[in-house]
Amino acid sequence: MRARIPVLLALGASLACPASADDLSVVESESSQRTFPAVKAIDVDNFDGAVTVTGSDVREIKVEVRKTIRARSPEKIQEARREVQLDMAPRGDGLRIYVDGPFRCKCGDGSVNYRGSRFYGYEVSFDFTLQVPRDTNLRLRTVNRGDIRVERAAGTFDVENINGGVELLEVSGSGHAYALNRPVQVLFSGNPVAASDFGSLNGDVDIAFRPGLSADLWMKTFNGHAYTDFDVTALPSRPAAREERDGKFVYKSNESFGVRVGRGGPELKFDAFNGDIRIRNREK
Repeated sequence: MRARIPVLLALGASLACPASADDLSVVESESSQRTFPAVKAIDVDNFDGAVTVTGSDVREIKVEVRKTIRARSPEKIQEARREVQLDMAPRGDGLRIYVDGPFRCKCGDGSVNYRGSRFYGYEVSFDFTLQVPRDTNLRLRTVNRGDIRVERAAGTFDVENINGGVELLEVSGSGHAYALNRPVQVLFSGNPVAASDFGSLNGDVDIAFRPGLSADLWMKTFNGHAYTDFDVTALPSRPAAREERDGKFVYKSNESFGVRVGRGGPELKFDAFNGDIRIRNREK
């Protein structure tokens, strides 16, 4: 059983009478800090709120949490306290920070099924700020009302946001960064040495690499354009994938086009369905 870790410091609340079914005028906020030993990986699975991670020359992990409850009534504040819990505990060689509540589908994969404040009568936000050793591997998730921002990290990254942006600044690892409805911006201090991908459905994808990049770039956009100021050469198109359905063969094109920078190297993928792709040389 996971240990429940209450957040009890710096409690403050303001009360008011609700005016409508969607009026969340009863507000309560609290903040806390915790310190953990350094680990290889951190997994932050948030739902509502921002996640900010800074890599530095430290030997421990510092976590600051600000929790805000907005509700229709004091009774709904109490209901939110009972139903939405924060689990924060070491697990194996990592640290897991997990926001649990009735919006989780309980289907084993941690996915969410959010019905909104009209249904629940409250909203609970957690804003996380972490200071970690630079080489910590990061897996970061959030859904509503917050961006994910990472600075000066050197480990691998796996970052996803639904309704907020993703910003990775002065990073030097490899991995995956995706924002469904907002932009993705990555500024590399050291070019990735392994396969990586960057994408957004409804935002621009803006990635800046260090001079001397050698990689194979594969780009795909439907309603946007792709730009780069690196010198590139075209790569051969990839053949369409073949599937068999009901005794028939179906061919699917991946619709990506590829270019090689330098001598080639790790495969870097960029996907912006309704936005532009910008692949920039930091020297220019």
